[in-house]
Amino acid sequence: MPPASGPTLFDGLRFAFGTLTVLPVTVNRWDREAARVGMLCAPVAGLVVGLGSAVAGGFLLLLGAGPLLAAVASVAVPAVLTRGLHLDGLADTADGLGSGRPAEDALRIMKQSDIGPFGVITLVLVLLAQVAALTEAYGDSWALGALAAVVSASAARLALTLAARTGVPAARPEGLGAAVAGVVPVRAALLVAGVVGCAAAIGGALLGPYDLGRTVLAVVVACAAAESLLRHCVRRFGGVTGDVFGGLAETAATAALVVFTFG
Repeated sequence: MPPASGPTLFDGLRFAFGTLTVLPVTVNRWDREAARVGMLCAPVAGLVVGLGSAVAGGFLLLLGAGPLLAAVASVAVPAVLTRGLHLDGLADTADGLGSGRPAEDALRIMKQSDIGPFGVITLVLVLLAQVAALTEAYGDSWALGALAAVVSASAARLALTLAARTGVPAARPEGLGAAVAGVVPVRAALLVAGVVGCAAAIGGALLGPYDLGRTVLAVVVACAAAESLLRHCVRRFGGVTGDVFGGLAETAATAALVVFTFG
């Protein structure tokens, strides 16, 4: 039987942190109502991951390490805090899309435990892009690198909120994709996007007018890149899967980081 009452904000936060991070959070509800609140709270989980990433990079800089090592540490933290699930999802999505097979066969390829050549190439290029972008940001200042780490992680989870909106179907009847597909009302997703954009703008404004604009642009570009991939996956696979959500997060994070290299 479904729970007698609707999910609380804490139920949603537990769902978000329990599904999107490895932090020791007990998820009390797994129903679609809790998933709706949880996906709306996804950027909060991203904020925590981003702060951890910024702290790791800043700590190494404080010890005297260079921007490159700080960037590697910052990229490693989100991977650790998600057990690499988003990176794995990115690789599986790349293999499915790169196979050129019909949807059913592509989904079967994505479920296999091994990683194919498309997945390997995509992982290497994405990780290189993330490290390169953060190296440039940390080379400018710790503050810019920290801002880039926090904004990219938050934008990555915002992409998941938008992808879980009403009208986006699940490609399979089971799995995380099916659990969260279509649970978020479009207006609520757009409201969260506006909140994340405003918060990013405030963070950027602390570094100056130019960084305010660059930070907002990073969020917009991240969402646009993820939306492009989402639409392509829906066309190819018939909907979203847990792997697709992982691919969207990494795509959005990378796009946001690249914007911080502009100028």
